[in-house]
Amino acid sequence: MILVTGASGNVGSHVVRQLLEEGEKVRVITRNPSGQTFPDQVEVATGDLTQPETLTEALSGIERAFLFPVLQGVDGFLNAAKHAGLRHLVMLSSISVTWSVPGWVGEAHLRLERSVQASGLPWTFVRPDGFTTNDLVWASQIIDGDVVRGRFGDAATAPVDPRDIAAVAVRSLLDGRAGEGYSVTGPQSLTQIDRLRIIAETIGRPLRWQEQSEDWFRDEMARLGMPAQGIDDYVDALTARVGKTAEVLPTVEQVTGRPPFTYAQWVADHTAAFGTAST
Repeated sequence: MILVTGASGNVGSHVVRQLLEEGEKVRVITRNPSGQTFPDQVEVATGDLTQPETLTEALSGIERAFLFPVLQGVDGFLNAAKHAGLRHLVMLSSISVTWSVPGWVGEAHLRLERSVQASGLPWTFVRPDGFTTNDLVWASQIIDGDVVRGRFGDAATAPVDPRDIAAVAVRSLLDGRAGEGYSVTGPQSLTQIDRLRIIAETIGRPLRWQEQSEDWFRDEMARLGMPAQGIDDYVDALTARVGKTAEVLPTVEQVTGRPPFTYAQWVADHTAAFGTAST
């Protein structure tokens, strides 16, 4: 039996589906079982990762687990997992832990990784770059018009499809890849302007990028809930990527045996979110 935390999220939902496709028995943990819908084959346990006293039942009989990175309270989960006899933990982390200056996000994930290592549990870390799903933040602008407003349009990243992140996690769980840290990127270096062009081509509408001021961008990130330190680091990271080619890593194919999904493939699967072509 494999436990999946964060099972309704961008990555965790794919981890669940892919494990079921492999014929594995899956249990998920959620604070609100009535508020979530999971596949019929999934066993649902009530619990909260930040409240270890709620985890005994969820961890009973579990040999392997996929851990969504909860920034507060991970030590309680690790202690409960160790007491339950967990044999392998695969945790979602961030590629920023590998940077010379990890920044706010990287430091937060580094603390989690160190806690996992100190627990004595066999571990694997999956460290993705930015998710393709982050671009869903443009959806409302695209539905409302032909202009997407943003900052650092020429900053390049290698966005990765959550299906590929999940696939690396699943293979880590099933193949017993303990002691590995996998940095995961998408297969292409793309600027924000490149990605908007691909969305436009896919949905059959002309779309235009409109560069905004840094003050506008900072206000927008704050509105979306990013803390001030995170905004500073994000601005610095995007500034450093303007006019550069993003690193593309072969991790997905090396671990899963298949090529990663392209950005265009991801967009094609999410056209409904961006609206349809004008008629």
